[in-house]
Amino acid sequence: MILLSETIKRQVSSMYHWPQVLEIPILDASTAYVKKPVGLLHVNIIRARNLLKKDLLGTSDPYVKLSLTGEKLPAKKTTIKKRNLNPEWNEHFKLIVKDPKSQVLQLEVFDWDKVGGHDRLGMQMIPLQKLNTGEKKAFNLDLIKNSNVVVDSVDKKKRGMLELDLRYVPFREESLKSRNANKDEYQRKESTDEKSSEDDDFLSQAGLLSVTIQSAKDVEGKKKHSNPYAVVLLGGEKKKTKMLKKTRDPRWNEEFQFTLEEPPVKESMRVEVMSKGTGFHFRSKEELGHVDINLEDVVVNGRINQKYHLINSRNGIIHIEIRWTTS
Repeated sequence: MILLSETIKRQVSSMYHWPQVLEIPILDASTAYVKKPVGLLHVNIIRARNLLKKDLLGTSDPYVKLSLTGEKLPAKKTTIKKRNLNPEWNEHFKLIVKDPKSQVLQLEVFDWDKVGGHDRLGMQMIPLQKLNTGEKKAFNLDLIKNSNVVVDSVDKKKRGMLELDLRYVPFREESLKSRNANKDEYQRKESTDEKSSEDDDFLSQAGLLSVTIQSAKDVEGKKKHSNPYAVVLLGGEKKKTKMLKKTRDPRWNEEFQFTLEEPPVKESMRVEVMSKGTGFHFRSKEELGHVDINLEDVVVNGRINQKYHLINSRNGIIHIEIRWTTS
């Protein structure tokens, strides 16, 4: 506990002084995979100043890449600002948090290049422990070369600054009814404080839809046996379970998350059970059945755990659990 406290002190100091060494506790990826999401990190990338010149014309085409350590989800990216060493973004992102005590926000500023790799202009890292739950905090960060910088004449090069706001908000399971009941109180608070909804986004309706594909029963293809896997389709996103060979009663028990900007009260989610060929027929696919699920019930109740009869299947049944959590 004492060691952890000393580590955090060094991290806080590193945000304001050029570091000898920037030590960041990295959340083990295998541990993060099994942890459940506990909240959302709201990130507002505002602007950068005095970035390095990388192009032949004495400018750069910067964008910011942001991710959380220990997370397997793809990194988020801002738009690219062409020929600009002082770009303005004001772009908002929401990242799923699994362990606010050990995860770290990694920020990398790149120079976009049409051909070849993109040059990294600088980076910084912010431990989530620096944030007070629910409170927005502003950062003006000196960009550094990497997370283990030895101070010498090269690494003292000025790489510019990055300005951003952060707010961590834990999830709370609640129904749409309770949210509506609190809506008037929130609106009165807003009119009193005279704050815009954009500035006070921690009470936004963004949330996390967690979908667990538990199992299926009596699914079969034309050859009387199957190599089944499930596909979850929602809002243009697609998630797939692993394929299980030669079984009519697969047990997947796999969970997927969808970060949504608002409650999906008017959305439906499709789950398809597919079978994929093996050996010489590995390219062949066959649908074993599907189900379309209206998500309004899960928003109202917070959780549904149900078995569904598969459409276009003689006897097929699929067991799905869905949870809606908001920040």
